[in-house]
Amino acid sequence: MGETLHTVAALPTARQPGCPFDPPAELTDARRYGPISHYTHPGGRPGWLITGYDLVRSVLADSRFSSRKELLNVGDFEVPPAPPGEFLLMDEPQHGRYRKPLMGKFTVRRMRLLTERIEQITAACLDAMEETGPPADLVTTFAKPIPTIVICELLGVPYQDRGSFQEQIDTFMGGETSDEELIAAYTATQEYLAELVAAKRANPTDDVLSDLTDSDLTDEGLKGISLILLAAGFDTTANMLALGTFALLQHPAQLAALRTDPALADRAVEELLRYLSVAKTFMRTALEDVELGGRTIEAGTTVVLSYNTANRDPERFADAHVLDLRRQDGGHLAFGHGIHQCLGQQLARIEMRVAFPALVNRFPTLRLAVPAEEVGLRPEAADIYGVKSLPVTWDV
Repeated sequence: MGETLHTVAALPTARQPGCPFDPPAELTDARRYGPISHYTHPGGRPGWLITGYDLVRSVLADSRFSSRKELLNVGDFEVPPAPPGEFLLMDEPQHGRYRKPLMGKFTVRRMRLLTERIEQITAACLDAMEETGPPADLVTTFAKPIPTIVICELLGVPYQDRGSFQEQIDTFMGGETSDEELIAAYTATQEYLAELVAAKRANPTDDVLSDLTDSDLTDEGLKGISLILLAAGFDTTANMLALGTFALLQHPAQLAALRTDPALADRAVEELLRYLSVAKTFMRTALEDVELGGRTIEAGTTVVLSYNTANRDPERFADAHVLDLRRQDGGHLAFGHGIHQCLGQQLARIEMRVAFPALVNRFPTLRLAVPAEEVGLRPEAADIYGVKSLPVTWDV
């Protein structure tokens, strides 16, 4: 089968009905033909789609593939370089210039020190849910507030401002807005962050952003870094908490295992990250001709990396399409790999390790308040996959 050169004409726009946690069928089918497929970008330019675990991982670790935004060769238009500070879309040395000052602030040790505070925040959200009573939308009562409060406190964003930036980030990452709305939301966020950086320079407080004002980074650079941290620290974890709860509710045996075995929390989080892969795809551009999976990726060609099929690759994971919280084989790519591996992964892990067990133990009878097919899913066009709302109820 691997000899067949499969072609994917376009990235799928929807998932199979009744399969909200599985990658779109077209991508799973492509993986069956082999780990690499021909792909045509929306503008008509030829490219490649990488669906196999080993090849995705190898591209992420290969400096011959670039993350630079302006090299994305996906249409008949020029892409501008990433703004200062937005290091996800840069290569070395620019990438390191912005990332290195942050690395000491997101270590495993530092993030563990936050555990008690995350437990307090989670308990407060669950208290409010219990007090209000069922039904509740788990997205607005649980999944969004926890990472939002945490990232606000880490960055030093005034908590009263959270509503506005939450809304703006939802707008430009949710995949359901016009270009005009998207640009307006992005611009409003940039303006807010410019004011925040200026305020931190004038009156530093005890937070990551104030610490960075002591560095040689410009205000533009600090603004870009803040945008990356806010968007990544809020949107990805919020969608993991909501979609992860949905997945657990649809797999009652796994939910029961998590509830009865507190020691399972760490492994459960890793399995949910693998199984759901909310950050679905990333792109890289070849800087030179590269041999990959028996094919030649020509210099200047942009490849699409499918994280969700890589994390369901049957050659890497036994029973790859099964949610198994006791799974032993780790090594998923949900946080990426290589120099761009997610900076905030330890923070996300701790938030989930605290939040999932706390939720399922506080509400032992938690269940969906609507049929599963009525749960509102984010479109495939969204940068991060997830649910828009998750109506739940429980016995009082």
